[in-house]
Amino acid sequence: MSDKGRPTKEEAMKAVKTLISWAGDDPTREGLLETPDRVVRSYGEFFEGYNIDPEAALTKTFEEVEGYDEMVIVRNIRVESHCEHHMVPIIGIAHVGYIPNSRVVGISKLARVVDIFGKRLQTQETMTAQIADTINRVLQPKGVAVVIDAAHECMSTRGIHKTESSTVTSQMLGIFKENPKTRSEFMNLIASGNNQAI
Repeated sequence: MSDKGRPTKEEAMKAVKTLISWAGDDPTREGLLETPDRVVRSYGEFFEGYNIDPEAALTKTFEEVEGYDEMVIVRNIRVESHCEHHMVPIIGIAHVGYIPNSRVVGISKLARVVDIFGKRLQTQETMTAQIADTINRVLQPKGVAVVIDAAHECMSTRGIHKTESSTVTSQMLGIFKENPKTRSEFMNLIASGNNQAI
């Protein structure tokens, strides 16, 4: 084990070799010799969100917004995550909106927060709540709305094999939760012209 309590790269590669053997193949054959290293490096990318503070991504804000106090929405943010139950991909899109309370954040930072929480082992429900709660806590806006529409390979490539299904989750905070008209406006705006495939 490393000094941080995490397995070393060598230990992780050994675990991959064990899984290859368990699956019925020979980890020493030519085509699989470099697979453990490749898998460990890819896991470093898939789960880099554990090493990044999502709140830090939102710390730089702008107060000179000429009194802008309507919705800011970023639609169709690609979501790439992994199911914590089967460790297979969750792929979809997120729509994130908030109503500023005197300050705004760069729109790319909203997408960054989605990426950070996506790059962890997740359930879609938890990820949706984490994104909304973090934006709400750091920006302290009048409201936050997050909707995620994603396909789960734990349903499409195994188990019940429902390849056409997707799961939609939402988290509404502040005025989006309290005011049906505001919530409806948000839903209409993210739906308008939204024909992007997952």
